[in-house]
Amino acid sequence: MTDIKAAIAGMSEPAGIQYLTEQFPGAVAFSTSFGQEDQVLADIIWRNQLPVRVFTLDTGRLFQETYDLMDLTRARYKQPFEIYFPETAAVEKLVAKKGMNSFYDSVENRKECCYIRKVAPLNRALQGVKVWITGLRAEQSENRQGLEVLEWDEARGLYKYNPLIHWSYEDMLAYLDQYNVPFNKLHNQGFISIGCAPCTRAIEPGEHPRAGRWWWEESKKECGLHG
Repeated sequence: MTDIKAAIAGMSEPAGIQYLTEQFPGAVAFSTSFGQEDQVLADIIWRNQLPVRVFTLDTGRLFQETYDLMDLTRARYKQPFEIYFPETAAVEKLVAKKGMNSFYDSVENRKECCYIRKVAPLNRALQGVKVWITGLRAEQSENRQGLEVLEWDEARGLYKYNPLIHWSYEDMLAYLDQYNVPFNKLHNQGFISIGCAPCTRAIEPGEHPRAGRWWWEESKKECGLHG
């Protein structure tokens, strides 16, 4: 890992991704939630014709605006991306036992829902992957401030590449504007971090960017995808 980290140090985002695809041909994947950071990376990958497999997770509870952006992105770039859904039997068992909105009742219930709808499908999507590209930025949450550009994910046995980890919010907006990248219109309505519709609200001026996610909880604002 030290050699790879040293090799990509100082590389531009396209160059870093290209290097990793050369080191791990056919085994580099990018997971997009169609947030602004992920739209930046999708544009970088597709505009530079980088050989990266792109996939997303559809939890079944996303905003309509997110689905609209999926179609807009497909039309703009004319590039394929895979969609992973939760296992039907697991969802049916959950809602039959606890109802449609059990995630409001406790942190444990919310994490159970996140695992079924997001983490388990992600684990399936990452099978055989050697490098997982993410759109994480250090500014997004306290949990992410200690992350590095390249990390080893021990649990999944793969490299995790976070090319935007040191980008500021302003850097991201400037890129979207420069390349006219489509993004979710909810971002202009105070939804900075967008997840499932029942678990996301707009934030007020001055609130932390992740304050709108699972706002009824006081625990760490993560779902299990990144810790």
